Amino acid sequence: MRSPWRGLERSLRRDIAFLCLADVVVGISFGAIAVAGGLSPWIAVVLSLLVFAAGSQFAALAVVLSGGSALAAVITGLVLNLRCLPFGLAVADILAVSWPKRLLGSHLIIDETVAFVMNEDDLARRRLVYAAVGSGLVISWTLGTAIGVFAGQAIADPNALGLDAAAPMVLLALVLPVLRDNRALRAVLAGAVIALATTPVLPAGLPVLLGLFGLLAAKTVTPRPTEQVVGKVPQP
Repeated sequence: MRSPWRGLERSLRRDIAFLCLADVVVGISFGAIAVAGGLSPWIAVVLSLLVFAAGSQFAALAVVLSGGSALAAVITGLVLNLRCLPFGLAVADILAVSWPKRLLGSHLIIDETVAFVMNEDDLARRRLVYAAVGSGLVISWTLGTAIGVFAGQAIADPNALGLDAAAPMVLLALVLPVLRDNRALRAVLAGAVIALATTPVLPAGLPVLLGLFGLLAAKTVTPRPTEQVVGKVPQP
């Protein structure tokens, strides 16, 4: 099978490689924190492979390590992953394939893959980028978790390293180029204000979902057309 990486130019392959490297760092953080908190090493690795969602995994892990039930952890992860529903609409054309491929492809719907795909217009190109970014991140995230599992057994307090801060920094780097568009900038600022304002009063995950209402700020206002008078001679 031909690797999707071969169809991409060098600059894009470099960008994806840096993204995967950052994902390895975040994966190490997750694996280290998981085993340091008492989670079984194999569960941490399998969780990264099957769930493949950093935010949801960190949130679910926090619930379990704080004494919460498995059901509460699952619900927390599902709430956070509700943001992927509009992502699915954005990549619906890419997943318009057979059901087995669609199920496999939907596993790759995360913030980073959608961010890269949204910069492409051609369908074949979108599918190529989607496959390259998605497969690269699955491998790097699972590999990072496996490394973190072993490192976590040797580090007394993995939280002190602050490795989990790499995830939001990666997302910020992906968003910055889009902010040159005024509509996108308005939507991002409005969503950030909504999320920050509701964070102190709502459970984890809900402020992020409410931040989607910031998209309303991107609605364009159609200017009123200049009034034209046909056949009228301008008065001096």
